[in-house]
Amino acid sequence: MRTPARLGLYGGALVAAFAVAFTTAGAVVPEETVQSWMQETEGHDMQESEGHDMGGSENPEAGGTDAAAPLAVRGLSLAQGDYRLSQVDVGNTVGQEQRLSLTVLGPGGEPVTDFELSHDKELHLIVVRDDGAWFRHVHPERDAGGTWSIPLEWKAAGSYRVFADFVPTETGENVTVSRTVQVAGDFQPQPASETSTASTIGGFDVTLEGDLAAGETSTVTARVTRDGKPVTALEPYLGAYGHLVALRDGDLAYLHVHPEGDEPAPGTLSGPEVVFATSAPTPGRYLLYLDFQVGGQVHTAQFVVDAH
Repeated sequence: MRTPARLGLYGGALVAAFAVAFTTAGAVVPEETVQSWMQETEGHDMQESEGHDMGGSENPEAGGTDAAAPLAVRGLSLAQGDYRLSQVDVGNTVGQEQRLSLTVLGPGGEPVTDFELSHDKELHLIVVRDDGAWFRHVHPERDAGGTWSIPLEWKAAGSYRVFADFVPTETGENVTVSRTVQVAGDFQPQPASETSTASTIGGFDVTLEGDLAAGETSTVTARVTRDGKPVTALEPYLGAYGHLVALRDGDLAYLHVHPEGDEPAPGTLSGPEVVFATSAPTPGRYLLYLDFQVGGQVHTAQFVVDAH
């Protein structure tokens, strides 16, 4: 039983106890007064048990949605609500393709096998080194027993955070959980020492316009060009013309980001701009990674921005 529900029942018990106490003492409590107390208590219980959860929570582990809590961050724990990420099994040898596997555990510790599609996938796997220098956004496959797996090659040693982002069908609410993986070898950290709003990848030049505002939702616009000309052949990818992941530098807190506009129809093209809404919970440095697709190939542009 959740704490709000317990408090509501406790409040109802107090009302009943007070009514009995008054009667025992010879005092008469008008029936309409008792009914009023009970209605207020029930109303408060309903608000606690439904309203707070439905609107989201500033606590990312509460399991609520982010819609009414733009400052919430996620992914700082291996558990969120009733859902937990299993041990991440993967080799720690640099330069060799290995198989990464994990399982999402639900209520009762059983593997979860029923997920909703979110951004065209049942599960998004984000792997990033703790200094932000190495990033992958991939989509593993799930077997009948609930184990997700995908080939992965470590390019460099270091400490990596593995995020699993998914929506269980049972709740319909987004969950982001993570674990840390250590890759052996000579670690050469590359911290984000300077801000950068321009990135060149695969012959494309990508710039990021707009500011992150701490404590409120703001919009940023990615603009893609090639040889100085606007790229208007952006293809739908994960339900949009681009997919943006934002992480807070230092603890790699996972921020809520969503593309603006309607979901594009398959086969349509757009560009050169993609607009995103995001929120920075605190001032400081943030690492942004933009996936976009042209000609069937996905490219990832990286940025470093400060929120004020």
